[in-house]
Amino acid sequence: MFEVLVYMFENYFEANIRPDQQTLEKELFAAGFDQEDINGAFNWFSALEEMTNQADESISDLSTSLRIFTEAETKKISGESISFIMFLEQAHVLNSVQRELIVDRAMALPQAEISIEEIRWIVLMALWNQDKAKDYLFVEDAMFSDSKPTLH
Repeated sequence: MFEVLVYMFENYFEANIRPDQQTLEKELFAAGFDQEDINGAFNWFSALEEMTNQADESISDLSTSLRIFTEAETKKISGESISFIMFLEQAHVLNSVQRELIVDRAMALPQAEISIEEIRWIVLMALWNQDKAKDYLFVEDAMFSDSKPTLH
């Protein structure tokens, strides 16, 4: 299912192309994805959009809040991924509402463990959906780029 989400993001959403669900479903099936993964991806992305629309930005300014990850979350989301989420929050790329959205969407994926690469995609999709991906893309490029920045 995760591969379907990445494919949809790279080929449609990032380019701001929004075909209707029936057309998109046919194209994904033709691309080799099975029906169960396609339906799961649609459900996952619909939940992301719904949660984004319902997010209450007024509670996102609680800088003194403390997030304790549950046992289920620490079993499923890798330690490196949790550290990355916390780093993005401390760097003010994510607020607490966005963090919770990302954790929720990670936990909604069917695989047993969520890697750093998958968390990076989830963060990108969540922030892109909110038109807030610029800061994240800058931080991600600085952290994960193979080339070193030139200092002047």
